Amino acid sequence: MNTQTTPSPQFYLTAPATCPYLPHEMERKVFTHLVGPRAAEMNDILTQGGFRRSQNIAYRPACESCRACVSVRILAQEFEPTKSMKRVLAANSDVIATEFAAQPSSEQYSLFRRYLDFRHQQGGMSDMTVLDYAIMVEDTHVNTRIIEYRRREEGSGLEQRPKGELLAAALTDTMSDGLSMVYSYFNPALERRSLGTFMILDHVRRTKALGLPHVYLGYWVQGSRKMDYKTRFQPQEHLTPRGWERFDPASMPESTHD
Repeated sequence: MNTQTTPSPQFYLTAPATCPYLPHEMERKVFTHLVGPRAAEMNDILTQGGFRRSQNIAYRPACESCRACVSVRILAQEFEPTKSMKRVLAANSDVIATEFAAQPSSEQYSLFRRYLDFRHQQGGMSDMTVLDYAIMVEDTHVNTRIIEYRRREEGSGLEQRPKGELLAAALTDTMSDGLSMVYSYFNPALERRSLGTFMILDHVRRTKALGLPHVYLGYWVQGSRKMDYKTRFQPQEHLTPRGWERFDPASMPESTHD
């Protein structure tokens, strides 16, 4: 007799594919579906175990010959911005961040498309249509929000949807122990604003305000320059075979810090 009251998640393994981060490497992923009444609980457990969410899928690397992908989370309650990060905050003092339900808009997609065309022309997301974007935002069974970052417009006040140019956006999961940045994008022409850094700093601030310990940044890949920025946010923990361990920046071959 089957006495199991709730179905256990079923895990699957993808076929090998070219690694998007390291040349001459092949990647594989193990994944499961995040659906049903236990989706939020499973998302918490799996994220804490090194998984990432994409739509209603939770996945993590399962490469045969490489262990370069390392899960990273910022210790939000201990975090203090560096001098350069304080300059980023000052440069964006005219930005209003507003949180909404996970619903897409044509304005978001226009900015998302501009970001992809500039930053990820050859990436796996490069051919995403407006429908693909809508699915990325809406297809979730967990507590997901989208945060819009707009330039403050004179007289915009604090109304429900502030006016002003959309500069950046972040799709974010709220979990029992913090915030997980699922995907973020920004206007690539505004390089001096360092909007990617600004969004992470804003997520740290939000996590502190919630009294929660962690901001999950996804995977850091040592040897991939596009991932170097993640180690700038100290203190942070990396998921190792021994569990989550505090990361020592001095252990890196080259410093990417201030």
